[in-house]
Amino acid sequence: MNQVLIIAEAGVNHNGSLDTAKKLIEVAAASKVDYVKFQTFKTSKLVTKAAVKADYQQANTKTDDSQFEMLQKLELSEQDHYALIEHCKVHNVKFLSTAFDLDSLDFLNKLGMDLFKIPSGEITNLPYLKAIGRLKKKVIVSTGMCFMEEIEDAIGVLVKEGTPKEDITVLHCNTEYPTPYEDVNILAMNAISRKLGVSVGYSDHTQGIEVPIAAVALGATVIEKHFTLDHQMEGPDHLASLEPDDLKNMVSCIRNIEKSLGSEEKKPSNSEVKNIAIARKSIHLSKNLDAGHILTQDDLVMKRPGDGISPMRMDDIIGKKLQNTFPEDYKLDFNDLV
Repeated sequence: MNQVLIIAEAGVNHNGSLDTAKKLIEVAAASKVDYVKFQTFKTSKLVTKAAVKADYQQANTKTDDSQFEMLQKLELSEQDHYALIEHCKVHNVKFLSTAFDLDSLDFLNKLGMDLFKIPSGEITNLPYLKAIGRLKKKVIVSTGMCFMEEIEDAIGVLVKEGTPKEDITVLHCNTEYPTPYEDVNILAMNAISRKLGVSVGYSDHTQGIEVPIAAVALGATVIEKHFTLDHQMEGPDHLASLEPDDLKNMVSCIRNIEKSLGSEEKKPSNSEVKNIAIARKSIHLSKNLDAGHILTQDDLVMKRPGDGISPMRMDDIIGKKLQNTFPEDYKLDFNDLV
């Protein structure tokens, strides 16, 4: 069973096309992620018509439309959701979506989702947090743009409303698309874990796959990563998204890192036990010696194989007497000594 939950964030990279959204599901399934995630919202309930686009949205869309106009083109209808859920079932990948308003949250709950994702922009939205908390479902919280105190406050609301703390996973995140590597601050993920006592993960907006892989090595239990069919497509998030081959490579690397983590117990692994005798050394005789000879350090040499007396027992050998005559390179046994 996989320990790290991998969410492929399709987001709005479907560009408002149901066919493109279905292709994104197929890519996610082929990459063997756990969930493919979209975004559910009604533009009129999310932004005002006067809201401006973020710098990255303006740079990546290269159009003069407002944030309202941009998002309106990226809405998925309720019927689209049903179609996408069915497409996920066909391709054996779980459907997930993030709600950005209370009506959308209610709709997703009616769809029977087993997991709810709070996006970074909603972490200070008290009515939204209360509504999520009352669902008493598993919750993932992204924390881009956050101070630690804001994360702590949000978790407090969720728990107060009925969501068990053990069902909450907090994702360290940076809300810049793409995120400069020097701004990632991945070590903050573990600081969140220590300070707040919650499971942690990482939502990545860098252009590569290195940071999410590093996050898994540091203990992330959830990884979220944007992906697209082509990062040159027009749209706000494509540039900070992985193309299909990179998504598949990231998943493969995470699964390998996951296997390599093991436990904190230091002991020989099953695969290396057979090499102990081959790579280590035993105490051998450095020359031909007669029976009755009393051993000195000059009489001993440490050589492979290591299936005899360990060199760590050398002090126990010095001063012992040989019972028989032995040739050079003879591998000593305690039965040879008196």
